[in-house]
Amino acid sequence: MRLVTYSRSGTPALGVVVDDRVLDVAAAAAQAGIVVPAAMQDLIEAGAEALDRLAALVASAAAACWQPLAETALLAPIPRPKKNVFCVGRNYKAHIEEGARARGVPLVFPTVPEFFSKPSTAVVGPDADIRLDTRLTDQLDYEVELALVIGKTCRDIPVAEAMSAVFGYTVLNDVTARDLQKRHHQWFKGKGLDTYCPVGPWIVTADAFGDPSGRRVTLRVNGETRQDSSTSDLLFDVATIVSVLSQGLTLEPGDIVATGTPAGVALGMTPQRWLVDGDIVEAEVGGVGILRNQVRAVA
Repeated sequence: MRLVTYSRSGTPALGVVVDDRVLDVAAAAAQAGIVVPAAMQDLIEAGAEALDRLAALVASAAAACWQPLAETALLAPIPRPKKNVFCVGRNYKAHIEEGARARGVPLVFPTVPEFFSKPSTAVVGPDADIRLDTRLTDQLDYEVELALVIGKTCRDIPVAEAMSAVFGYTVLNDVTARDLQKRHHQWFKGKGLDTYCPVGPWIVTADAFGDPSGRRVTLRVNGETRQDSSTSDLLFDVATIVSVLSQGLTLEPGDIVATGTPAGVALGMTPQRWLVDGDIVEAEVGGVGILRNQVRAVA
C-alpha cells in the first residue's frame, strides 16, 4: 500500500493512495463500522493486524470515501516524528569519491556506517518550500535518499533479521547548507535548519516495495538531472544500516532512517551549482515516487 498523511480541513489525516485516488480512511472506517488507526504514527505502532484491516477497508470502501489525488494536499507522511531523523553519511561509493575530490582529501571509505541526525522540526512534506535563509547560507545543496521507516521496537537486531523491522520506504531530501556544515565542523547544524528535511510523498509498505536493492535514485533541479544512481552503489545496505544502528540503541515504530545520497551533489560540481530562489527540486526513488519542493529565499 501507499500510505499518505494529508490535510483534511487543516487537520492531518491518514489516507491510502490507489492509482490516482486517495481513500479517506477515517470516513471509510466510520461508514464500515470498524476501528482503524486514524494517524500514520498510530497505524505503524498498531502493527500487522491493523495493516490487514486497512487493506480490507481499501478493498471495500464506497466511492464517496475517495477523492482525487491531484486535489489532495499531501503532508509529510509522519509530519512530526517522535525523534530526530537518523541519517547515514557517505554511503554511496561514487559520492564518497566526489566528496574527496571536492575537499582535496585522500579517498578513504568508511568501515562502518557514519550516523548523524536531523531534528524533527526540519521535516516538511511534498510541495512545501525549502527555506533559503540568505543570512545563513549561500551554499544550499540537495541530497536525494531512500529512507526507511521502522515498524517495531528493536535493539541489537541481527543483520539476518533486520528487514523484519522495516515498515516501509519513502523519499527524503537531505537539504544541506555546505558553508554552515564547514563552519561548525559537523553535520547537524548545516543539515538541521527548518525545512531541510523534505519527506514523502508517501510511505510504501515493505511488502509492496519489495527488495530495496537496485532501486534507481535520481534528483532533478528545474528538470535537469543532477543525481542519477542506484542503491546497488550503497556501501552499507538497508539490513546492515538497521542492524548497526540498533546496536545498544532502541529503534521504535515511526523512526525514519535515511540511507545516504549518491554522487551528483552541487558540492562535487565544477563549478559548484548551489540551489537558488525559485528552483524546483524533484527527488525520486524507483518504486516510491517523486518528492517535489521549491526553494524560497527568506531574509
